[in-house]
Amino acid sequence: MDTEQIDAYLRRIGAERPAAPTSRALHDLHLAHLRSVPFENLSIHLGQDIELTDKALVSKVVEARRGGFCYELNGAFAALLEALGFDVVLLQARVYDDAGEPGIPFDHLALRVRTEDGGDWLADVGFGAHSELPLAYADRGEQADPAGTFRIAETPDGDLDVLKDGKRQYVADPRPRALADFKAGAWYHRTSPDSHFTRSLVCSRLTDSGRVTLGGRTLTTTADGERDTVELTTEAEVLAAYERHFGITLEREPHVRGGA
Repeated sequence: MDTEQIDAYLRRIGAERPAAPTSRALHDLHLAHLRSVPFENLSIHLGQDIELTDKALVSKVVEARRGGFCYELNGAFAALLEALGFDVVLLQARVYDDAGEPGIPFDHLALRVRTEDGGDWLADVGFGAHSELPLAYADRGEQADPAGTFRIAETPDGDLDVLKDGKRQYVADPRPRALADFKAGAWYHRTSPDSHFTRSLVCSRLTDSGRVTLGGRTLTTTADGERDTVELTTEAEVLAAYERHFGITLEREPHVRGGA
């Protein structure tokens, strides 16, 4: 990424260029990204290709003003952080299902980020409703976050379990990976009928006071602990909601495959 691309990305997330790649700067960028770039799987249901390259991911987030799922969001964020001087390592993780079983290898992409001032962090802007701030990578105690209480625990195999409010979210392999390593996982999640991404439609973004989510035609807004749900009835209402709440302009309403 050149200077112009970096500046465009920072404008996209409403963040200032940090003077140095410090822990404070990482925290600010992480939160700004979550509040500006939605977690969404619309491309899967619009028949759009998902290309896992730095250029394509940054273009989607910055130029197309879209969001994405884990591979896209954390992939693009990693490119920005590296361009700003952070030391970034891509980690593959397996997400736990409701039965407590981990998913496929390369199920999820997370980031280990080291900063100029000695910080070592687990950053993740691509897991939906997760921690709002990076987690201290080497800390094995409870870590307070606006989204809940998190903990990173070592497994007998040397992997890292990430827990939120006592529930395991995903297990991360600490070995460094390349973006291309995640192609099979991304292909699975955008094509397999067993993937929850092909069976659901979601667009969600953190806000200053809570979260706004459009799941299909159900718009849910949480503000200061108060939850409001509205059922949208027309395509026009849905398209307007995407633009108003997420800054996403679509020509047609996406539908879950097999849906209307």
